[in-house]
Amino acid sequence: MKIKSVRAWWIQIPIEQARQHTSDFGTLRTFDAAILRIETDDGVVGWGEGKNAAGSSGNYATLVHLINEDFGPRLIGRDPADVTFIWEDLYNGVRAEKSARAGHAMPEMARRGLTVSAISAIDIALWDILGKADGKPVWKLLGGRKADRMPAYASGGWAGADQIGDQLKSYIDIGGFRAVKMRVGAMDASPHASALRVKAARAALGPDVELAVDAHGTFTVAGARRFAHLVSDCDLAWFEEPIIADDKAGIAELRASVSVPIATGESEATRFAFRDLAVMRAADIFQPDPAFCGGITESMRIGTIASAFNLRLAPHLWAGAPCFFAGLHVCAASPASFTVEFSLGANPMIHDIIDDTVEARDGMIEIPDKPGLGFTMNEAVLQTYARPL
Repeated sequence: MKIKSVRAWWIQIPIEQARQHTSDFGTLRTFDAAILRIETDDGVVGWGEGKNAAGSSGNYATLVHLINEDFGPRLIGRDPADVTFIWEDLYNGVRAEKSARAGHAMPEMARRGLTVSAISAIDIALWDILGKADGKPVWKLLGGRKADRMPAYASGGWAGADQIGDQLKSYIDIGGFRAVKMRVGAMDASPHASALRVKAARAALGPDVELAVDAHGTFTVAGARRFAHLVSDCDLAWFEEPIIADDKAGIAELRASVSVPIATGESEATRFAFRDLAVMRAADIFQPDPAFCGGITESMRIGTIASAFNLRLAPHLWAGAPCFFAGLHVCAASPASFTVEFSLGANPMIHDIIDDTVEARDGMIEIPDKPGLGFTMNEAVLQTYARPL
């Protein structure tokens, strides 16, 4: 089996006005992603996804061009079963052969950012191909699954203090969730304003629903510490991306000074970044995004680091169908995982581009049993929303 074709598109799907939300990213009016199709010479098709922008918006022209004009041609004729070594070859670039012989990485200077986003899309698609070719779900190729269903948390929470309780309780009504996450940080006027919203949420939810908060990296260390102190009586499940991801020392300082668990990683790429977080004791929960961190291959490596340091894994899955399903298989196969992110904002990139129904029941998400990633892409819908470049 050899790779015959590689093609990526910038998919941009409008979000109906009634379902648009506003956060520190602004008002999201479209859901955008780079969606990748890889086909083998015997007709097996794998689907992948790469991300390079905040939230679900942004310009994907450069990432799509990188996949189609640079990485894609390098894959033609290769065996998709060489998934690990394709990852390493693309990461190491012109020194790939030297790196393989030496037994250590010698990456290109542009080793993060768009490079790893493109590798992520390719890696996810290759795992999809391997599962389909072998007639097995990806989790079985990763070593098995620990459960046929995983607990999920409802991810959303943008309303003001007067409505946040009702918004989060509506999530519980939709999918029976017993855990929810709300946004804080720069979308509010101050740490005090964020704290008022969190206190209102806790009062509405009561003590039996897990409540997490996500600042999207927008507090300073001092602001995050102040906020954590203000909500110290709210029994938060975790404080996500409290400060900029580039300040790992600051995250470590914060973690050492507050009682709430610190979660981070959606803005990090590769196992090397998560190694640093672990060694610096900067996080309690790792949140790699399969469409940005390096795909399924790298997500599993990151899960191994989490397990070795007695940390937990909760992948960032605010994404399209290929990334979301990749995350399901990683969660099923990783000993360190404990929950699945399920977006409750408008997400047409999951629900509209595939023929399958994605839903939570009793706060749980089923792990797919079908070969590969476990969904059927609707290629006609993709073509409808593919932007011309």
